[in-house]
Amino acid sequence: MDRFRMILQYFQSNSESVMNGICGLLALASVKMYTCFDFSCPCLLWYNMVYGLGIMFVPPIALFLCGLILNRQSLVMLEEWRRPQGRRKKDQAVIRYMCSSIMQRAMVAPVVWIVVTLLDGKCLICAFSSSVDPEKFVGFANASHPVQVQQLLAKVPCKDDELMRNDTSRKAVSRYLRCWSQALGWSILLILIIAAFLARWLRPCFNQAALLQARHWSNYIDIEQKIFEETCCEHSRLFAHKCILHFFESMRQEIKLHGFSLPCEGEHIEGEEDLLRGITHQDKVNKLLKMWYYEKPPL
Repeated sequence: MDRFRMILQYFQSNSESVMNGICGLLALASVKMYTCFDFSCPCLLWYNMVYGLGIMFVPPIALFLCGLILNRQSLVMLEEWRRPQGRRKKDQAVIRYMCSSIMQRAMVAPVVWIVVTLLDGKCLICAFSSSVDPEKFVGFANASHPVQVQQLLAKVPCKDDELMRNDTSRKAVSRYLRCWSQALGWSILLILIIAAFLARWLRPCFNQAALLQARHWSNYIDIEQKIFEETCCEHSRLFAHKCILHFFESMRQEIKLHGFSLPCEGEHIEGEEDLLRGITHQDKVNKLLKMWYYEKPPL
């Protein structure tokens, strides 16, 4: 139990580890969703491209938005970017670092989806089967009418179609497009690996001190926001406790008539007065919250 508590505390205090785990889960979920998805190309001219490209790019957009929504630092970064200057200056380098970190994590699941679809090849075959050059394939080069050729090419993804079931030209077009799709998928994967390798090994060549400063203050902004929210919750709980005691104190006589007992006036939660510090009025709380937003104390 103690080990589990230590692990939980570590993840609660380390937002980067939590977000890395969430990004990994989204990437695995994207692969699982694609493998469970029943891909069914309409095999109709003009509809194939819409369906194939839609399956390739619409789910990544949804996964990207999910990555932004689940990343707590997205809201923290937007608040830091939009807050008034006040007494604390805004460091644009910190905001850029937070934005870059958020975008990198949010792009993991969409990139995995696109690479998986390209390596599988079904989406590209469905989208571009009617766009290939029919002169390269014997079975389609002999067709008389161009519209008929396009309609036949649109049926290439449909293996169960009567016209295409045993057609060797259909298999040739399918292999041709699948090869292009897999080549594109492996190329994207290779480019990403090379980019990650260069980013890892060339990072020490840049201003390391500026990077450390940006990372430190981005973590500080995140932790400060967490502590502020926790302090506000604790203050709200103690404030509500004080208001409830005051309500029952004003009804002491009526309550005594019914046989209930109330705590003495001097009793209070340990540390309550230190936290409230005289902030026991709604207008004062609103004023302090407004001051925190518009005039954060300088660091």
